[in-house]
Amino acid sequence: MRLGIFAKTFAGDDPLAILRQARAAGFATVQYNMACSGLGPLPEIVSIAQAAAVAQAAERAGVEIAALSATYNMIDPNPAKRAAGRRSFACLAQAASQIGTDLLTVCTGSRDAEDQWRHHPDNASPAAWSEMSAEFELLLAIAEKEDVRIGVEPELGNVVSSAAKAKQLLQQFNSPRLGIVIDAANLFEREERDQQQHVIAEAIELLSGSIVMAHAKDREANGNVAAAGRGVLDWPHYLGRLHNSGFAGPLVTHGLNAAEAPAVAAFLARQLEAVAA
Repeated sequence: MRLGIFAKTFAGDDPLAILRQARAAGFATVQYNMACSGLGPLPEIVSIAQAAAVAQAAERAGVEIAALSATYNMIDPNPAKRAAGRRSFACLAQAASQIGTDLLTVCTGSRDAEDQWRHHPDNASPAAWSEMSAEFELLLAIAEKEDVRIGVEPELGNVVSSAAKAKQLLQQFNSPRLGIVIDAANLFEREERDQQQHVIAEAIELLSGSIVMAHAKDREANGNVAAAGRGVLDWPHYLGRLHNSGFAGPLVTHGLNAAEAPAVAAFLARQLEAVAA
């Protein structure tokens, strides 16, 4: 596994300065957000020069661009906002090859009009699944045209809220353009260790072969998100299950601040060394 971090962990709008900070903190790869180029997270225009600047910065910093963040609310109650998100996805898909990646990451959204990661009871409705599916039809057509992949991250507060629903999505579309971004801390909020291990093992077994990226954040005992190593997540179990499944892609941390990044990199590096041994 290659150790990475969300590029937007580091403040600023200069890709080279941000990627050099990521490298200095101990990370070899990043999940890039165009906000790091001063464009905002969901731009509708990325110029050739702006895309090339990210690729050049990555080369100079010695960092790989593992993926581009392209998350928008796929079931936003406002169709105009949904359409704007789709336009941004298309823009990022078109720029991806020049930036140096073929993976765009998304989440499946929420009926909550204010917060796309907040649970809403209608997220579990057949109508929400149908609207999300219609959106994926459009995104997969874009992905085919631009030769990119889509990494879908299950989130407790979204339509795809579990590994089982992620598997359902994969089976529904049966497309090589579609994969899963797994984050163990998204699979539970407050679980005893035995139950936590069961949930993680079941998820990785169910999604094995379809995981294109793994995320690395933690949860405190009260359910709050924490930096990796600062919570109750069983890291040897999570990373061991990933390793045994054959996953060898990017392990990207987030849910931390820039000052915490070097310590988190060192913690995750130790965990990966132990798993490999």
